[in-house]
Amino acid sequence: MNKGAKRVAERRSAAGRRAVSSTPRRPWQVALGLLGMLTVVAAVLGSMMWWWVHAPLTLRQPVVELNIERGRSAAGVAEGWVRAGVDEPAWALEAYFRWSGDARRIRAGSYAAESGLSPQGLLAKMVRGDESLESVVFIEGWTFAQLRAALERAPGLRQTLQGLDAPAVMKALGSPALPAEGWFFPDTYRYGRGVSDRTVLLRAHEAMKRQVEKAWEQRHADLPLRSPAEALVLASIVEKETGQAGERARIAGVFINRLRLGMPLQTDPTVIYGLGPGFDGNLRKRDLLADTPFNTYTRRGLPPHAIAMPGAQSLLAAVRPESTSALYFVAKGDGSSHFSVDLNEHNRAVFRYQKMPASRTQP
Repeated sequence: MNKGAKRVAERRSAAGRRAVSSTPRRPWQVALGLLGMLTVVAAVLGSMMWWWVHAPLTLRQPVVELNIERGRSAAGVAEGWVRAGVDEPAWALEAYFRWSGDARRIRAGSYAAESGLSPQGLLAKMVRGDESLESVVFIEGWTFAQLRAALERAPGLRQTLQGLDAPAVMKALGSPALPAEGWFFPDTYRYGRGVSDRTVLLRAHEAMKRQVEKAWEQRHADLPLRSPAEALVLASIVEKETGQAGERARIAGVFINRLRLGMPLQTDPTVIYGLGPGFDGNLRKRDLLADTPFNTYTRRGLPPHAIAMPGAQSLLAAVRPESTSALYFVAKGDGSSHFSVDLNEHNRAVFRYQKMPASRTQP
């Protein structure tokens, strides 16, 4: 055999040996290999998840606050924290909330995330409802100035809005086009210690917007009111004029009648509001004649904006007023009012119940 043929034979023999030795792997061996790889990957991911769950959250400011409303989903809670200032992926927070099995146990309330708090600590706080609650009460008929004074006195509330004027406050709440007066719902608001005044005020603002829209949807047809904002203005006047709750709808009916006829509303609370802090508690004839945007004796129609915070019943009365022929009413001194259909009857009622010259109250 020549050398060339010998080399060819040797190569064929080596190839045969390799073919015999490289037998195919069985399926269970392949599956076992894949399972091992997956186990390693899962262990790595699990370690990373464990580390992230226990590591401090990254916050865009020292304290991040969130108000969680009842019925909010795990995704909504996670997205809410990210929007508020938690610099973590919303999908990761949501995945952890669900993976923990506690997503459905998250309680509504106001929460604060401080520096050093981990995702695990954040979830535990929401599940426990750990708010360290305080409360502040906003009263029907209060002005914005009275509301702010209450906020400043509220215990455990972090003050962030002091020094800001009303337009700046509304800008901070995301409603720069709305006036501050009247756009906060009177109620009791509970909050966690360390929560900011902005968070509480935003809750009251969002509540009033919902209440106004709810009332507007229930309005009577053909009201001389062009918008929910005008309904709020009228409701604030009704709130300040009402001595007895049962008279709200009738008082609203009187003002609606006057608006339809183009008559001045002639309501003292708007005049007093227009006088501002200088009002000494004694409304004089010269005050009724001094023209301001809120003097409803010198100007027809509604004033530029609300004069106080109306409650839910006054909002409903403004959009569902009682059908009445009355155009006048006067306080009787016992909390109730006397309603009159014409000026002569009204003047007699004024003399009877207030013991003052009828000419002072004529339109």
